[in-house]
Amino acid sequence: MKPSGEEPVLLAELKPGRPQRYDWKSSCETWSVAFSPDGAWFAWSQGHCVVKLIPWPLGEAELGCKTSERKSRGSKAETWSHGAAKEKTLECGQIVWGLAFSAWPAAEDGDTDPACAVGLPCLVLATGLNDGQIKVWEVQTGHLLFSLLGHQDVVRDLSFAPNGSPILVSASRDKTLRVWDLSRDGRQVQVLSGHVQWVYCCSISPDCSMLCSAAGEKSALLWSMRSYTLIRRLEGHQSSVVSCDFSPDSALLVTASYDACVIMWDPYTGEQLRTLRHVPLHSTLDSSGEIHTSSLRSVCFSPEGLYLATVADDRLLRIWALELRSPVAFAPMTNGLCCMYFPHGGFIATGTRDGHVQFWTAPRVLSSLKHLCRKALRTFLTTYQVLALPIPRKLKEFLTYRTF
Repeated sequence: MKPSGEEPVLLAELKPGRPQRYDWKSSCETWSVAFSPDGAWFAWSQGHCVVKLIPWPLGEAELGCKTSERKSRGSKAETWSHGAAKEKTLECGQIVWGLAFSAWPAAEDGDTDPACAVGLPCLVLATGLNDGQIKVWEVQTGHLLFSLLGHQDVVRDLSFAPNGSPILVSASRDKTLRVWDLSRDGRQVQVLSGHVQWVYCCSISPDCSMLCSAAGEKSALLWSMRSYTLIRRLEGHQSSVVSCDFSPDSALLVTASYDACVIMWDPYTGEQLRTLRHVPLHSTLDSSGEIHTSSLRSVCFSPEGLYLATVADDRLLRIWALELRSPVAFAPMTNGLCCMYFPHGGFIATGTRDGHVQFWTAPRVLSSLKHLCRKALRTFLTTYQVLALPIPRKLKEFLTYRTF
């Protein structure tokens, strides 16, 4: 795999139309963006208690660096259509902090979707709200299905089990994580306590064996998704950990912190594999000569597992190749809060403090046969199982990402 040196290109920027009944200066942030696992929908918390559900891809008129306004006119308003799917506006009634699509697959001919078999839609969107509620919506219709009650403060992040089971994990400022089963009418099945600060982020590993949570603390917590018990604390950051994500094969975990560093971990052993430091660039000086800090806001893996994207307070989107310790590409963005890769690669969506969402080109790479084999093996082998294999040491180092 050869890293691409091409800088990300801004393809489109969507801006919310001004809702007349709100003060435009407050609660306008885009705290979360999300793509559905099949890449057919994009969700955007555009501020002022509104979520936009947009069919993907965007229309031709909205690509090519054109700016488009999205007006919020009413509950579940369908403002434009794209093929059979129509854009929807979800009026959530509270500031929206977290978004997550379910991973339930659409039923094929002759097949029954397990989720549909218990009377639930095949694709839902969960929204985490300012008052501690979680509202769960049917994507195709925009209808509200559940209001999950239990958290005592802001629901900051949400994560569905990637294996298709209707299990949802929520992270809150009440310092807890909660596990919900949507096949049982949204019943709360577990409360995870262990953080002493607000919980900012939660991420379930693609093999559904682990859960990572990040709070306003210097350590991240790793939990078992089978027993809902704490596996270990990941200690190494010098300031609050605010974002985390697993690699597509579950073999790696990355955490991002206000200390301007991303740490790449082996989640099975707790070993730090490398640290990516966000060094300020000359371009981050403003007209007064002030240097903007590099406190990180968000980190995410690319779908093939060879790149990372990060958003920091120094007004830059960075793209990193896993085998390098410095970014391979930069893009200027102001007031960035979150980022997410398109599930099939090639694009990154970012959200900003002023309620905008931007779509950037991302490096497209043809994975080497070595990496494809490693990814396939690590999907079902833990680090300890790899180390126990009767194979040469160098091959073990490659398979456990000690070398690239």
